[in-house]
Amino acid sequence: MDTKELLKKVRKIEIKTRRLSDHIFGGEYHSTFKGRGMTFSEVRQYQFGDDVRNIDWNVTARYNEPYIKVFEEERELTMMLMADVSGSKLFGTADQFKNEIVTEIAATLAFSATQNNDKIGLILFSDEVELYIPPKKGRSHVLRIIRELIEFEPKSKLTNIAEALKFLSNVMKKKAIVFVLSDFIAEDYQHTLKIASGRHDVTGIRVYDKHEAQIPNLGMVQMLDEETGESVLVNTSSKQVRHNYAKYYQEKVDYYKESFTKSGAGVMDCRVDESYVKKLLGYFKRRG
Repeated sequence: MDTKELLKKVRKIEIKTRRLSDHIFGGEYHSTFKGRGMTFSEVRQYQFGDDVRNIDWNVTARYNEPYIKVFEEERELTMMLMADVSGSKLFGTADQFKNEIVTEIAATLAFSATQNNDKIGLILFSDEVELYIPPKKGRSHVLRIIRELIEFEPKSKLTNIAEALKFLSNVMKKKAIVFVLSDFIAEDYQHTLKIASGRHDVTGIRVYDKHEAQIPNLGMVQMLDEETGESVLVNTSSKQVRHNYAKYYQEKVDYYKESFTKSGAGVMDCRVDESYVKKLLGYFKRRG
């Protein structure tokens, strides 16, 4: 992709997702994800209805009338976006591939965080961490994240979510808001997810295509595994073949939901032909 085409794509995504974050998600994001706590702001004279537990007895004694401590939310947070860039991201039978939806969701979340003056970082992963962009603030930083999501070419096509979560735990020592965007066709990440969720506010966003769940009856079909690069001839007219695949796929989905729920993390499913706007809004409202 040449520079002109890339910049055009980045700009198009910015316009669409920034409008969403400005008009829809900004307030929802703020009310859903709280700051690190309350910090002291000032003292003022006691007014009827104030909480007596906040009375500053030292100042009250000095002026011989009641004063209270005023606190405000320590708002600044860090958002980490973790995006799966393995081979399966290029699957899509509707208008968009999974990786395009992942990019739009990530951009919307990033601009929502920017509205609240929060930092945003990015981890792109396959079966290894392919790219890490440390958290920073500002529009230009978000645009860099969008550029990487659009044009980054991973070294590997495989997936290892546990490896990415280990990396997150190593680089992020303070609590962060973490969104893991993947199709979650993976296994053996429940333990590392539990560790990460113990420190961070983690949400899994499963982006998938409805035609991934089942193989249609098309007779003998040459199929390519995007992650392994292996090409195999599959007899899709066999009920057993279709049943085994559907079972395998459902097991991965169940493992994802069970792992995130047991770890106390949030879960959200987003099909490529459905509105991720409604899904995000619904998730924020349930959490708020």
